[in-house]
Amino acid sequence: MQKTIFITGASSGLGKGVAKLFQSKGWNVIATMRNPDKETELNLLENVTLLPLDVTNVANIQETVKIATQQHAIDVVFNNAGYGLIGALEALSDEQLVRQIDTNLLGVIRVTQAFVPYFREKKEGLFITTTSIGGLLTFPLDSIYHATKWALEGWSEGMSYELGLHNIGIKTIAPGGIKTNFAGNALDVARHPAYEAGLEKLFGLMNPSNFEPVEWIADVVYEAATDGKNQLRYVAGEFANELYARRLEIGAELAVKEMNAMVFGDLVN
Repeated sequence: MQKTIFITGASSGLGKGVAKLFQSKGWNVIATMRNPDKETELNLLENVTLLPLDVTNVANIQETVKIATQQHAIDVVFNNAGYGLIGALEALSDEQLVRQIDTNLLGVIRVTQAFVPYFREKKEGLFITTTSIGGLLTFPLDSIYHATKWALEGWSEGMSYELGLHNIGIKTIAPGGIKTNFAGNALDVARHPAYEAGLEKLFGLMNPSNFEPVEWIADVVYEAATDGKNQLRYVAGEFANELYARRLEIGAELAVKEMNAMVFGDLVN
């Protein structure tokens, strides 16, 4: 029987890569994005349905989920919509704070909440959420982004208890850098003169050579969707696994000191 995946943030990057992969594997794909009228690739593929979705708009979420569940028997919800916010806390406006939390954290929670009754009645279903290696460790000048991604990891673990009562799974995908437009269109940078040197050092460490093809990470999403394992976290990609293994090896306290030395070592007064 043909399965169906519902994807948020499918207009680019990992979301689009996952849509293409699942479509090629014979799945029905419901690809959602804020402006489906502007999509020029996914709309040409068989068994791909485009729907409008703004994860910060509760009414829009409820309407789109209603349409999707009426049209298809959905098996997997892939919460992928999100973006990066970089900058020192004192450089951020309240609007930036609210938008980051609203999109990255509340958007995932809202979409999941809208689907839970549907999966509960079906007595099966799976939620997969893109978090980040930044949900398991930290980098300087990324505190609000980390706040959302660490929250998603904790929220997903907490949700696993209640969802498990109804045979509903929940998993997270924690990639490192991906060779997509995340560092371009999906990155909001706030600058402040007191932190400019550190920000430039951080950008220097964000080496594109450590970024991995979107197809590699999409493969991990497909694995999580189909392996039948009761596994909560999937660290995705060599770079992310190296960083996480190092943290586990030396412990969180030393890992923080090591990261601080890499970025701010020669900048501390």
